[in-house]
Amino acid sequence: MADNVNSAGIGTILDTIMTEEEYLNCAGDTSLSFGYANLGVSNVENHLNVREAPSTESKLVGKMSNTNGCEIIEADGEWYHIISGTVEGYVHSDYLLTGAKAILRANEVVTKTAKATEGGLRVRSEPNTDSEIITTMGEGERLEVLEELDGWIKVSLDDEEAYISADYAVVEEELDTAITMTELLYGEGVSDVRVDLCQYAKEFLGNRYVWGGASLTKGTDCSGFTMMVYKKYGISLPHSSVSQSKMGTKVSLSEAKAGDLVFYAKGGTVNHVGIYIGNGQVIHASNPKQGIKISPVGYRTIHSIRQYIND
Repeated sequence: MADNVNSAGIGTILDTIMTEEEYLNCAGDTSLSFGYANLGVSNVENHLNVREAPSTESKLVGKMSNTNGCEIIEADGEWYHIISGTVEGYVHSDYLLTGAKAILRANEVVTKTAKATEGGLRVRSEPNTDSEIITTMGEGERLEVLEELDGWIKVSLDDEEAYISADYAVVEEELDTAITMTELLYGEGVSDVRVDLCQYAKEFLGNRYVWGGASLTKGTDCSGFTMMVYKKYGISLPHSSVSQSKMGTKVSLSEAKAGDLVFYAKGGTVNHVGIYIGNGQVIHASNPKQGIKISPVGYRTIHSIRQYIND
């Protein structure tokens, strides 16, 4: 994880990149800086640690994947005090782009998403109301936009293309932000092995999605991800989401515990899987662009949930 090399302060970096007038012009244009007054963009190979205080010995409060956005509050020596999503803390300055470099990088990597404005938005296999309904989106849920069509929006549903009606969604551009280190549900019945398994899975956030892959570092697909994470804890799973969905004990969402597997389907056939990490969230190898990520557990209709850990 990156957080311990030298760099200059905000003012020095901005001065060497552009004039003050040029920077203010860019910063004031929300189409460039996406509403951030002082935009920072992480620039790392894997993750940038967000710490409680400006020290490598300080507690981890979050992690930023490469090209995540943040608001820079102030410089503190070799550190920046930042807010990224719900995470506030300190990152080492050498791994954060600022000024014009941040704005330019952000415009290269910004994700265009479609947010459902009503619950139960149908996600279809083709851009017409006669086509198959693959799943539904809850109000406020988002999917990556691939193309805007006449009355329809082509979206990425994990590793496949799908369509939603433009009448019930709003298209927005946004940068991904940091995830917290306290997103696990620590409660009664959550064993140490479940907590450890989920924390282990989160070590690979942002890593590559590769169809048919089973490497947590070099690339994996959804079932390869769950298979390899579970392997560390002595549980053998096949490299198939369909086969994994037939193992273990079926439970409801209200009974689900951190570490259980959540399955999703198309046309009634399971085609995607992720690991439930508590707090209404799932970690999964989603698609080639976004890799391993955290999503709301109900970002698409749940097919089933299975428990494999006996506790």
